[in-house]
Amino acid sequence: MALNIKPLADRVLVEPVAAETQTASGIFIPDTAKEKPQKGKVVAVGNGKKDEPLTVKVGDTVLYGKYAGSDLKFEGKDYLIMREEDILAII
Repeated sequence: MALNIKPLADRVLVEPVAAETQTASGIFIPDTAKEKPQKGKVVAVGNGKKDEPLTVKVGDTVLYGKYAGSDLKFEGKDYLIMREEDILAII
């Protein structure tokens, strides 16, 4: 399924991974205590700036800051749209 969103310039569209629902020791985490995920998969990228091509590409798994990007809901799925400079690492 092709995504009909094309970010502009140096923006990147990221699909966050699901938040942990259980700890390693087996304790279930309630919805009110879950932290916002800081890891996601790149699903769309812009063309970059004139003198700065983008480093990330579609399919990369990335780490980003806790408050990076803007929340976006499209066709029932949650996404984040952010500038490439908000991405901390590719893993």
